[in-house]
Amino acid sequence: MPTRDEIFDSVRETLVDALGLDDDEVVPEATLMGDLGAESIDFLDIAFRLEKAFDIKIPRGELFPENIASSDSGFVKDGVFTEAGIAELREKMPHADVESFTADPKVEKMQDLFTVEMLVNFLEARLP
Repeated sequence: MPTRDEIFDSVRETLVDALGLDDDEVVPEATLMGDLGAESIDFLDIAFRLEKAFDIKIPRGELFPENIASSDSGFVKDGVFTEAGIAELREKMPHADVESFTADPKVEKMQDLFTVEMLVNFLEARLP
């Protein structure tokens, strides 16, 4: 099993290649969209590259959950995650810092959950 530092190094290399970044831009607290400029379409490429780098299969929606924030999901009211929505995020994204997000759980801020550290946490939990 790779160490956390080795996982981080591979994640950094993956993000540098996928998003055309410099190594020093990829730090654990960097958000994929806000800080690193990823777009939603990049998430598929990132997941694919991580699958190849770590020789694992990442089922669609497991790394980047889908449809949680839709208005008809029952998890959002008036642009804010409900308690049920927060519980769903905790369940679907145990690798993300949902606790910090609960301070201001606006749908528009959900992208802040997608950090470099979240990727490392996800992989660390998945790898044998």
